[in-house]
Amino acid sequence: MRLPVLAAVLAVAVLLAGCTSTGKIAAVVAGGAAGGATGNPAVGFLVGVAVDAGANYVVRYYGRVRQGAEQDAIAQIAGELPVGTEAAWTIEHDIPIGDEHGGLRVVRAIDTKLAACREVVFSVDRGSGVKLKRAWFTADICKQASGWKWASAEPAVERWGFLQ
Repeated sequence: MRLPVLAAVLAVAVLLAGCTSTGKIAAVVAGGAAGGATGNPAVGFLVGVAVDAGANYVVRYYGRVRQGAEQDAIAQIAGELPVGTEAAWTIEHDIPIGDEHGGLRVVRAIDTKLAACREVVFSVDRGSGVKLKRAWFTADICKQASGWKWASAEPAVERWGFLQ
C-alpha cells in the first residue's frame, strides 16, 4: 500500500510544482528509496544526484524540441508570405499542453548572395477576449534546402524561461 500512495503523492507534487521541479522531486524520491533499500546514505545521495541530472536533461530536451517546433511553424508560415503581410500562426504539440498561437508579420526581406532571409515580428497570444495577453518578439528566418528555418540566436529573454 505504501508504493501506490507514494506514487500518487509524487504525481500530485509534480503537477503542482511544474516542470522545473520535476527533477528534484524525482531525485528525492529515488535517492530516499535507494538509500533506504541499501541502508547506505551515500548510495541514496548518488542515486538522487544521478536522477536529478537525468530528469533535468529530459525536461530541457523536451522543452527545446517544443521550442524548435514553434520556431519551425512560424518560419514556414512567414517564409511563404510577401513582405508587409500578416498571418496567424499556431502549433499543436503531440502532448496538447502549452499549444501556442499568435500573429506574425514579415517586416523585410534580406537577400544576399549567401542566403535569402526575412525579418519577422510575431506575437504569442495567451487567453482570449478581454483576458487576451499578447507579447511581441522579432526573429530572422532564412531559406534552406529543407525550407524556411529560424535563424535568430535566442537572447536571454523571459519567453523561453529556464530553457536558456
